[in-house]
Amino acid sequence: MPLDVLTLGEALVEVMRTGLDRPLDREGPFVGPYPSGAPFIFAVQAARLGAQAAAVGAVGDDAFGRCLLDQLTRDGVNCQGVRTLPGYTTGVAFVAYSGDGSRDFVFHLRHAAAGQISPDLLDERLFDDLKALHLMGSTLSIHDDALQTGLRALEMALAAGAKISFDPNLRPQLMPPSRARKAFAPILRAADVILPTAEEAMLLTGQPTLEAAVQTLLAGKPERIVIVTQGKAGCTVYTQDGAQTVPGFPVEEIDPTGAGDCFDAGFLVRWLVGDPPTLAARFANACGALAVTAQGPMAGAKTFDVVEAFIQERLD
Repeated sequence: MPLDVLTLGEALVEVMRTGLDRPLDREGPFVGPYPSGAPFIFAVQAARLGAQAAAVGAVGDDAFGRCLLDQLTRDGVNCQGVRTLPGYTTGVAFVAYSGDGSRDFVFHLRHAAAGQISPDLLDERLFDDLKALHLMGSTLSIHDDALQTGLRALEMALAAGAKISFDPNLRPQLMPPSRARKAFAPILRAADVILPTAEEAMLLTGQPTLEAAVQTLLAGKPERIVIVTQGKAGCTVYTQDGAQTVPGFPVEEIDPTGAGDCFDAGFLVRWLVGDPPTLAARFANACGALAVTAQGPMAGAKTFDVVEAFIQERLD
């Protein structure tokens, strides 16, 4: 069956400190592993919403790899593009939470299976009648092979007639913004949907204001949608017809990991079935809000019925 959404990138599990203000450089208890990796959170959320979803990446032949693959299988994510690499261990992110809401990470990524992202992972069959390719700047910033994989996937998706969605997810520690502007230029030119924060929009365009940055991003493709995400405050949807702010949904935050990925999946899934951008954005806000209400990167990704009920309860 043709895919609705395809993405690619780092396949991880997360291991978390229990409680707050327990730094990673001190002894203390952990919980996990939790299946993770931004592209895989995105794919799981899309699948739980009823989409045909797949993610391309790599795991090791170990318990952590099986943990992630088992979760993907339970959710019906197409695993055709996930390769098990002998000689590599599955990527791990160790996470500690602070009382002020910040997080500290230690990643085992570059030298793990998760870091072995290269164009040879791409299976042409995944692109047959593909509806949308979703790319993330954080993945493309890992190393040059990851960037080349994204650019090759872009070529394959465009050849298949797919829509292109791009979350810049800039990581200056991995790729300076000046280089990201050049590296991501082909994706920005092709993208039908761009999902930056205000800061990312200005960094990517080199513009001094959000308004100028959005106009730069909208230029050259009349049907393009730019959604500036604002965390718990919601988002603003920009098209050639103007801008509309879509408020967020207040919730009690337990674990913020994956909220943006669930937002992206929520928007793309609903937009692909014909929802107007602002309606799809409201649905995406709900997905992002629900994502933070459970511990574990994928635990808050809900089904379509749950998200719809959540929205209706707050609109009534």
